[in-house]
Amino acid sequence: MRLFKTLTFSAAAFGMTLAATAASAFEPSKPIDFVIMAGKGGGADKMARLMQSIVEQEEMTSVPLVPTNKSGGSGAEALNYMKNVNDPDHTIMVTLNSFYTTPLRQPGLKVDSMAFAPVARMAEDTFVLWVHKDEGIETFEEFLTEVRARGNKWVMGGTGKNSEDNIITDHLNEAYGLDIKYIPYKGGGAVAKDLAGKQIQSSVNNPSEALGFYESGDVVPIVAFTNERLPMFPDTPTHNEVSDGDDFAYFMQRSVVGAPGMSDEAQAYYTDLFTQVFESDAWQKYKNDKSLMGEFMSGEDLTTYWGEQIVNHETILKASGAIQ
Repeated sequence: MRLFKTLTFSAAAFGMTLAATAASAFEPSKPIDFVIMAGKGGGADKMARLMQSIVEQEEMTSVPLVPTNKSGGSGAEALNYMKNVNDPDHTIMVTLNSFYTTPLRQPGLKVDSMAFAPVARMAEDTFVLWVHKDEGIETFEEFLTEVRARGNKWVMGGTGKNSEDNIITDHLNEAYGLDIKYIPYKGGGAVAKDLAGKQIQSSVNNPSEALGFYESGDVVPIVAFTNERLPMFPDTPTHNEVSDGDDFAYFMQRSVVGAPGMSDEAQAYYTDLFTQVFESDAWQKYKNDKSLMGEFMSGEDLTTYWGEQIVNHETILKASGAIQ
């Protein structure tokens, strides 16, 4: 089962031209509130701060982007903040899949993901199953054998509760009859650090989060939850290659959204801004180096993508018992 389909951003040049034209009707008059709905050190945080540095170095705006991490409640803090901002034209946010899952799990927030302004999808991030080198595990079959032997004493660390990492852990438990215990963290950086320190036994971190500990030899990639092998890890099979029929691939959006109520002119401005970021050499290098996938997407294409992912995640969360 392939849960996600990457949509192609068609007529890109035409759409970017329109965005650039419309953007002339709005210019930010004060620093831009750049919210990150995850903790420091994770993939979303690293991506946001890279984009901030690209904007500053290339002098793409006359005002600064000011990053602020709001990781509470698996993104609930950030979503609630965005819903209630006083100046939506100066407030944007870096999102991950909790953009969909947290409103589904916490209807009391009264957050409608589709009410946000679709600025830009910059990439889709990937997931890899990691273990510490001292476990002596080198294959997925060895992983399954060891996890079955330890039962709920095998601990998977991940970012957030009922989040992307939790979803993958639930799938492994259900598909293979495992009893992995899942522990939520505020950010992927802390997860990677604790795996390297052997405080947990495994993670499904994004490559960018675990890369430093991989390069130091502390952690070992077992499988990638992608449809094709990642160029960064050519010797690491995809889960589908070794799953004996359990086809499962999972990706996470790396998007920038505007606060609900953002004007069309401001949305066009930010779409043009992040088009420039996407096309920059620094961003393209980051995408390649960190095994990010997916093409640029904005406007109606991005809202259509969100709609599909909300349906997908509702199905996933119901299957796992996270929601009714």
